[in-house]
Amino acid sequence: MNRFLGFVTKEFRHIFRDYRTLIILFGMPIAQIMIFGFAISNEIKNANISILNQSGDEVSLRLENKILSSGYFTLHNYLQSNSQIENEFREGTVKEVIVIGPDFSHQLAHDGKADIQIIADATDPNTANTLTSYTMAIISDFQHEQMAGINVPYTVTPAVRFYYNPELKSVFMFVPGLITIILMLISAMMTSISITREKETGTMEILMVSPMKPLQIIVGKVIPYLLLSFIIANIILLLGRFVFEVPVTGNIILLEAMVTLFIITALSLGIMISTVTDKMQVAMMISMIGLMMPTILLSGFIFPIKNMPLLLQVISNVIPARWFIIIVRGIMLKGNGLEYIWKEALILSGMTFFFLMVSARRYKVRLE
Repeated sequence: MNRFLGFVTKEFRHIFRDYRTLIILFGMPIAQIMIFGFAISNEIKNANISILNQSGDEVSLRLENKILSSGYFTLHNYLQSNSQIENEFREGTVKEVIVIGPDFSHQLAHDGKADIQIIADATDPNTANTLTSYTMAIISDFQHEQMAGINVPYTVTPAVRFYYNPELKSVFMFVPGLITIILMLISAMMTSISITREKETGTMEILMVSPMKPLQIIVGKVIPYLLLSFIIANIILLLGRFVFEVPVTGNIILLEAMVTLFIITALSLGIMISTVTDKMQVAMMISMIGLMMPTILLSGFIFPIKNMPLLLQVISNVIPARWFIIIVRGIMLKGNGLEYIWKEALILSGMTFFFLMVSARRYKVRLE
């Protein structure tokens, strides 16, 4: 028995001596429960909307106030004409536009009915469906308030219209997101594992003393993954287009250029990961915990970033996938040009530059 207890004690000491095992045992469950608990929420609060009030009378203003004071919506902009609606959605800051027709109060008082139009950005069909449901419920409540003590019934009829995905197909949301996840998996994770494998087996030192320069070695390691990732991205695009009928309404050359930019960003991140560890298992762990989970949960792929706590929203800014998902959804579903996505492209370029600079500095230190 003493021998067995001694063996168990030795195993405990072995576990507590290795900080990486402790991170897996304690850090990963805590991180998962915190991220899942805060990030996974179907409730939407303070969604940005714009209002086009063509009436401007007292009743329509009361309806506006009721919608904006509900806690679900935040006013982004007052529109002046229908021609501004398309631009609001293309910029990506507004999820819904409410159009109140002219003579709203007059129509209610004399005809007993009035129309209101709810237009939603359906590139994320779950969010669009939820927001329109909230709006219709508020309008229904407003209608009951207006009818209190009045014998003549009022009828406010909401007409709902979904932009970019009128049938609310969830595959329209998943295909651009899956391209992002798969490219991150292949480019960053495989590159970091490939380079650390060379270090672990000792073949990296052999390559370093060869006539090839370190930069040539690294570039030679990542070029196959660059080409393979590009091919796989196009296979997914073709499957999405011809099997699931996901449209590519934007410029295909611009889309390919942005795909290439994201692959280079992910490759740079993979190279940087390989500079901080010499073990393949550690590189895999960093890639899994540090890249895959945040990419899936905090990039806006499944759950709206706007719904998350402020801390997670701030963290999501440093995740490259967040910006690429905006780009790829904008080009594929909205037909956006460079004038709408240049900020996100610039952020990805800046991240790539940062990853490469850090990697180059760390490799230089190692060689010295």
